[in-house]
Amino acid sequence: MMEPEAKQKVIYIIYLIAALDITWLFLQFSITPYLARRLGFDTIWFGYLQTTVGVIQLLGGPIYGRCADVFGARAALTVSCLASVVYFLLLTVADNTFMLFVHKLPAVFMHGLPGAQMVVADLSENEKRADALGKLGLCFGIGMIAGSSLGGTLSTPLHILYIIKCYLYIEKGSSNSVFNLGEITRLMKFPGVAKTFTVKIISGLPAGIFQVMFSIIAMNFFQLKAEQNGYLMAYFGIVQMVIQGAVIGRLTSRFSEYSLLLLSVGISSLVGLAQAMMTNVFHFCLIVVPMMFSLSVFNVITDSMLTKSVSPSDTGTMLGLCASVQSLLRTVGPTIGGFLYETYGVPSFGYIQCVINAAVFSLLLATGGRSQPHRP
Repeated sequence: MMEPEAKQKVIYIIYLIAALDITWLFLQFSITPYLARRLGFDTIWFGYLQTTVGVIQLLGGPIYGRCADVFGARAALTVSCLASVVYFLLLTVADNTFMLFVHKLPAVFMHGLPGAQMVVADLSENEKRADALGKLGLCFGIGMIAGSSLGGTLSTPLHILYIIKCYLYIEKGSSNSVFNLGEITRLMKFPGVAKTFTVKIISGLPAGIFQVMFSIIAMNFFQLKAEQNGYLMAYFGIVQMVIQGAVIGRLTSRFSEYSLLLLSVGISSLVGLAQAMMTNVFHFCLIVVPMMFSLSVFNVITDSMLTKSVSPSDTGTMLGLCASVQSLLRTVGPTIGGFLYETYGVPSFGYIQCVINAAVFSLLLATGGRSQPHRP
């Protein structure tokens, strides 16, 4: 049993690893659209590229989560870091269409943030879990700012560095079977899990589609250059840091998780309406604050509710499934988003988000908190 001081030390190290991981993630987010365009990709082919990543991570997410429960977070995070090293090495030689697709293959094991969430969820107390997971969002904001501003030259050696940190500071797990589909499906039978997962998928779908298509929207609708897009992403990061670091913790200590879930879904509906009416990047910058607030609260609260619904030994698998929800959105998002963008334009994303989240908000309000999960 770890002492509280030792647990806190590990959590701080995990925050550092998460910040580095998100830095490299947003580094490639900021350059891939422009690299793809230089290689002759249009909106449809870029959608295929995004869908490929979504499918790969959708397949890897549940296995990665189960791996963390069986072999421990050290092994899981190390695998993620090694995959990131290979990913960025392949990116350096991605000078044609084939290699741009090939370099995405290691993403099947790239689940650094879910891995960090697993450790934080295991080491934090129930009543402080949402706040601890929210602090990971602060690392997310730092990584977003840094990654949007840096080049790729430092990514490989620093991934190797925090592979070493994983081995030095994080405990190993047990040695049961990883590829156990029954263990994964069993979690869906716990009280409240099916409802929360359904909300996570349906309510998150419109925002997920917009996020997947944002690089295209930035280039074509807002007419932003690469460096301007980097500044905009840095602005996202600043807003995210403030919300995750200074707001969410205070909200979770004063309000119930179900109330905050309702709040995030309701604000998301209003954000969708505002997106449908925006006409330039200045309007979007005004929308970013409530948009990031609703996304941050929604993701932290749903992850917290889901991990509290299962036993401590299953939190890794549960967070792996949560990561697969995001991968699912990235899988279907490019196809749906490409069709909406080409056929109905940017406002269609906002109208769909408004309608879907308004419907989810009404259903949540009608059902109340009767299905809130409780750890068995």
